[in-house]
Amino acid sequence: MYKRVLLKLSGEQLAGKFETGIDAELGAWLAREIKQVVGGGTQVVIMVGGGNYARGAQLAGHGIKRVTADHIGMLATMMNALALTDIFESQDVRTRCLSNIFAQQVAEPFVHRLANKHMEKGRVVIVAGGIGRPYLTTDTAAVSLALELDCEVVLKATKVDGVYDCDPHKHKDAKLLPKLSYQEAVANDAIQVMDKAAMGLAMEQHMPLIVFDALEGDNILKVTRGESVGTSIHE
Repeated sequence: MYKRVLLKLSGEQLAGKFETGIDAELGAWLAREIKQVVGGGTQVVIMVGGGNYARGAQLAGHGIKRVTADHIGMLATMMNALALTDIFESQDVRTRCLSNIFAQQVAEPFVHRLANKHMEKGRVVIVAGGIGRPYLTTDTAAVSLALELDCEVVLKATKVDGVYDCDPHKHKDAKLLPKLSYQEAVANDAIQVMDKAAMGLAMEQHMPLIVFDALEGDNILKVTRGESVGTSIHE
């Protein structure tokens, strides 16, 4: 069983049955799933994306600078983090929202010692604002945060049940790859489940990654118990 994990959730997943915004019913379901994990003794930090509201790389252009676009993307993650914090609390999951951008009116600032303190007290920590700097995705921020907080693994939630040798939505003969080396994941252009900068950082710092379907019942609990779920990427 892992003692401390980082769960990366995309904005698209949080949108659930909606095209944009956040699906509160899905958020409540996630809270109950994670409540089992915390109850089993695993500390959890969550990094949220913001693609259900805005993506910096897509907004840039037509007069909007890339740095400004990325800042808008960071604010989108803040909206998700705030909503998810309230939803988790409503499900009796003690949760704190910490932000890597200055937003003291709505969230605590991300401080290494404060995040550790919250998790040691059994609280789920949801981090907003990515890494707080432009040109870096929330995937890269997730790996960086996991390293900073001494997490044992990064759990990358996806809409499929792991990494395939080609797109399973386009190819019926796509095969699930239960295990991959960092080198294979970085070198294979067909594998786009996590950006190359994030996987490169994980490889350099020997941070294991598990890519799995977090929206399948009990999967988050299973993966934190060390059961074989999804695709494991390691040395």
